[in-house]
Amino acid sequence: MKARPLLLLFLLSACAGLPPPKGADHRYAGRFSLAVTRAAPAGEAPQRDAWTGRFTLQVDARSLTLDLVSPLGSTIARFETDPQEARLLVPSGGGVRVEHGPDARVLSEQVLGWSLPVTGMVDWVEGRPSPARPYLPLATSGDVARFEQDGWSVTVEPPAEGRPGRRLQLDRDSQDGAPAVALRVVLDGPAS
Repeated sequence: MKARPLLLLFLLSACAGLPPPKGADHRYAGRFSLAVTRAAPAGEAPQRDAWTGRFTLQVDARSLTLDLVSPLGSTIARFETDPQEARLLVPSGGGVRVEHGPDARVLSEQVLGWSLPVTGMVDWVEGRPSPARPYLPLATSGDVARFEQDGWSVTVEPPAEGRPGRRLQLDRDSQDGAPAVALRVVLDGPAS
């Protein structure tokens, strides 16, 4: 049964942790839900895995740290990037396992089998596409921003009554055998 190994992973991660990240110029926090859907052979249902939790994103001019936190409150993974490389840190056996890659996109594809939009998040949480990379504006309504960038369809809703932070909907269709990814993010408020 698939739910038991995932539950076991969360319970074990509650016993392990990563040291707090270094300070940064901007810090964002909020909730996330992530769904990864893999295509299935004809006649079979697609395989869908889903996770929820909290996150913190810290950025400065040269680095980025993204912590993904389980519903139990333990950091289960951390992405770190700087001009030289990207690193994925995961609590493992009382220590920390570290994976390296040239950038966050490549590293997430190597380790997870699909791309996590770590680099784009820096601008997207501010409600805009990254000015350093090409993007395609999409039709909008009201204060909602929509665009495509880095293979992701991004919808950004501004803060609303009862919700001080932005809400982001990030979707990436299945491409080149990689699964479809749907990521929902609700920020606690503006950057601190």
